Amino acid sequence: MFYGTLEGFIKAVDAHTGRELWRFKNPSGVIGNVNTYKHDGKQYISVLSGIGGWAGIGMAIPSLEDDTDGLGAVGAYRALSNWTNLGGVLSVFSL
Repeated sequence: MFYGTLEGFIKAVDAHTGRELWRFKNPSGVIGNVNTYKHDGKQYISVLSGIGGWAGIGMAIPSLEDDTDGLGAVGAYRALSNWTNLGGVLSVFSL
């Protein structure tokens, strides 16, 4: 199984044990579902990363005096900038 994290990792885990089999650090948090497809007989996985929306606002406005200044989820996502960056990337891997 594959999944992504807001810290930017895409991970492969064993579906039965949950043991991590592989990981890759994207430049920004994973925001899309991991997709798989086949082209010319070769299988690929792909995923979008690039924090935006409410999480992105929390990272893009670092000068707030109070993390909870009436901005909803912004304060909750503020520390995300310690682990990831803004920006968008489509990562594709062949299996």
